[in-house]
Amino acid sequence: MRKTIIVSNRLPVKITEQEGNYTLQTSEGGLATGLGSIYREGNNIWIGWPGQEISDPGDQTKITAQLRKMNLMPVFLTEDEINYFYEGFSNETLWPVFHYMSVYARYEQTNWDYYYQVNRKFRDIVLSVAEQGDIIWVQDYQLLLLPGMLRAEMPEISIGFFQHIPFPSFELFRLIPWRTEILEGMLGADLMGFHTFDDTRYFLDAVNRLLPAQTSANVVSYNDRAVVVETFPMGIDYEKYSQLGHDPEVQKNINELKETFNTEKMVLSIDRLDYSKGILQRLEAFEQLFQLYPETLSKVVLYMIVVPSRDSVPQYKQLREDIDRKVGHINARYRTLNWHPIQYFYRSFPVEMLSALYNCANICLVTPMRDGMNLVSKEYVASRNNNDGVLILSEMAGASKELIDAIIVNPNNISAITAAIVEAFNMPLEEQQRRMKAMRQVVSKFNINHWVKLFMTRLQEVNVMQQNMLARRVSPETAMYIRQEYRKAKNRMIFLDYDGTLVGFQGNIDQAAPDPDLYQLLRELAAVPGNKLVMISGRNHDTLGRWFGHLPLDLVAEHGAWQKTKDGEWYQLPGLSDKWKQEIRPILETTTDRTPGSFIEEKTYSLVWHYRKVEQGLGELRANELMATLRYYAQEKGLQILPGDMVIEVKNVEINKGKAADSWLHQGDYDFIMAMGDDVTDEDIFKALPPSAYTIKVGSQVSAARYYLRSYHEVRHFLRTLKK
Repeated sequence: MRKTIIVSNRLPVKITEQEGNYTLQTSEGGLATGLGSIYREGNNIWIGWPGQEISDPGDQTKITAQLRKMNLMPVFLTEDEINYFYEGFSNETLWPVFHYMSVYARYEQTNWDYYYQVNRKFRDIVLSVAEQGDIIWVQDYQLLLLPGMLRAEMPEISIGFFQHIPFPSFELFRLIPWRTEILEGMLGADLMGFHTFDDTRYFLDAVNRLLPAQTSANVVSYNDRAVVVETFPMGIDYEKYSQLGHDPEVQKNINELKETFNTEKMVLSIDRLDYSKGILQRLEAFEQLFQLYPETLSKVVLYMIVVPSRDSVPQYKQLREDIDRKVGHINARYRTLNWHPIQYFYRSFPVEMLSALYNCANICLVTPMRDGMNLVSKEYVASRNNNDGVLILSEMAGASKELIDAIIVNPNNISAITAAIVEAFNMPLEEQQRRMKAMRQVVSKFNINHWVKLFMTRLQEVNVMQQNMLARRVSPETAMYIRQEYRKAKNRMIFLDYDGTLVGFQGNIDQAAPDPDLYQLLRELAAVPGNKLVMISGRNHDTLGRWFGHLPLDLVAEHGAWQKTKDGEWYQLPGLSDKWKQEIRPILETTTDRTPGSFIEEKTYSLVWHYRKVEQGLGELRANELMATLRYYAQEKGLQILPGDMVIEVKNVEINKGKAADSWLHQGDYDFIMAMGDDVTDEDIFKALPPSAYTIKVGSQVSAARYYLRSYHEVRHFLRTLKK
């Protein structure tokens, strides 16, 4: 039976010990709720750390047996592993860097060693239960190395990975000394998920700049595998929070809160103690509210819950002291006998009390400095069954990309937060309801179950896509079949691209000249009776003629603008104009002046901007800018823009390798047709040829071609086997 294995740092249980007996209680967290529909079914398993150190082997056996009844499997960690892996690398290196607080990050080799060791420990437990055909879904930043470790042991297994915290921009990510190992570990997954498009983009950028990987849109080709990187905004259990308002315990709490705060408007703030949550900035905004708008005194109260977290760590201890001091200062300055401006609680609350607060609060203030998603904002919206209330939301929270009807603020702008509180304070009920209805629709539709279903469905689609790509690889069996068809045929047409297909790319385009081995190979292929070889390249016709004019090949240069039969002279495609160059060349020259290492190549009917020698990252940036500028001119002037391998080519739209190949095919009747090429211009040939043709893409798996080979070395080897 195929099973799903969920792997996370923590199991969805709380373990309590009393006199040597352990009691297990299921967690009510959002992730546990959403994944409950998976791990409780059949023989599925959730693997993770049970949440506390259990060193006694007898206790470990007892707890394992109890957990297995719940479809859970523990990974027991020692005290050192908890300190160095979890408290150390996960929370003192990854957490601050990923939340843009790199000033708090520590880069200790010991922490990294334990992080690697614990990921291996998780790997061993997963491998003890995983079988071919299973699906493994790895969760979050504590296990970034696990997908790669599992892939090394089980190359064919299906692996998904989801990161619940932000992924930082390259400038921050590059600070981590083990950045390459982290990316390689993550790319062991088949499907990678992030909360927002920004996170997805930053991850792809890091991969582009640190690894020898190819990215096309959201697909990363690395180690002969295609990895898909997508955005999956996580939801909550909407029905749970919507229905909780009718619970008798919640109703009792609501009535007590209404009695206590019958004249004041309540602003609700709920956070875990963390420097990424913007708690101090929120308090500053509240203090500014009383300074600038004294009429709000005694009319508004901030109900602030801070859930204890890691308060033995110096930064957190200091943060707590700063919060205590700030709250004390504001209350001391503004309170009256009957009114406290801030009701501050440093503890966690049961869900029945949280639901009551969500139902009572007129305003929910969610202003983290950086947050992956932030589910408090969604829980507040789901609880507002009367469609009233105002959500003030940080633009740095992932939820802001979905809840666009909230009042969106920059959490660093204290005045803007103050202004948002005033706007919320004075917002008419109709406007509140218009905004809240729209947000409730979003939260209702994109709930936790939708998130789980979407991810699992996409993972299956990715696996099917990968299987289709594997099927297209020119395996020994496929190569043998093509050879048999080749030998049976009487008239054969073979189209060959040059750069990237028969030779590798060079920093200097003139250094990619053919070597003696290639000349010998082409001579022998052309000499086989019934073979017609056509070299079809984007190269300048003078260069192509100088290199191959003496061989018995037909030549097509500059994507079809110039053509030559093996015995004839070069002739030009009629009706073409190059007057457009006068306007386009200055644009390319401006970009070249700003980009050291780039240069312009001029062909008869095209201009090519090369950036192979440009510093990595800068070249891609300038290429994107140039593409955006050129698009304005392309349609108007009948031009085509072709992004290639470290090049951008602008040419007449009439010039097309596919049209050139088609015209060559009409000159004879061929019973074997083959085409090989490596870039976007060769896709035109693959599409123009009949379905029976053997089309082979070089280097990339994403193509209209039927098959692919990995490199020009494989192309040469394959062509040598044809002539035997």
